[in-house]
Amino acid sequence: MTYSVSPIGFVRSCFKEKFAIPRQPQLAPAARGVLELVAPFDQGDAVQGLEQVSHVWLLFLFHQALEDKPRLKVRPPRLGGNQSMGVFATRATHRPNGIGQSVVKLDKVEAQRLWISGIDLLDGTPILDIKPYVPYADNVPGATNAIASAAPVLIPVLWSDNARQQAHGHAQRLGEPLVELIEQCLAQDPRPAYQTPTPEREYGAQFWDLDVRWHYPAAGTIRVLEVIPAR
Repeated sequence: MTYSVSPIGFVRSCFKEKFAIPRQPQLAPAARGVLELVAPFDQGDAVQGLEQVSHVWLLFLFHQALEDKPRLKVRPPRLGGNQSMGVFATRATHRPNGIGQSVVKLDKVEAQRLWISGIDLLDGTPILDIKPYVPYADNVPGATNAIASAAPVLIPVLWSDNARQQAHGHAQRLGEPLVELIEQCLAQDPRPAYQTPTPEREYGAQFWDLDVRWHYPAAGTIRVLEVIPAR
């Protein structure tokens, strides 16, 4: 038996590529976006009452990781990308039906869109459903997960003087907490765990309409080199 689903909206996100997106929601509170609803859900009736809710669950499609052949085992980044586990024991993007879920902060409700933050969603992500977060039911006291028992260990993020000035200037233009966004994402060290880069090696990712480049000048430290308009 098969079923078909259709998006109820699409996310406009600060993340324009998969690299450097936090691996879970709420790890970067400065990560913001807008969920644009599509007909017939863009008339206001569908979101009536959501103004009483602080957070929502979003069910979405990993639209850039859809696969025809299901994977039974995956290599989650949390384990360094070198250890295989059953797909249902992880939140890896390679899902049997490509479905993901995230709990995000609801900042503002409008008839045609929801303003959200703390997101881990790629720009253009199709949203399948929205459900209100219910604290007494969704927060389970004593719940455990030995695979991911705590948030990632954060590493210091340093800045070159030029990069910090660039970031502050673009933050004013965008009206977004850009410096905080970059620091919150990079502090989680987005590079693959099995890589040990030399100080000369540079990494890059796009946030909003900007290319951010950084390197690892010493073990356990990141230094932002430049924040420039995306090419």
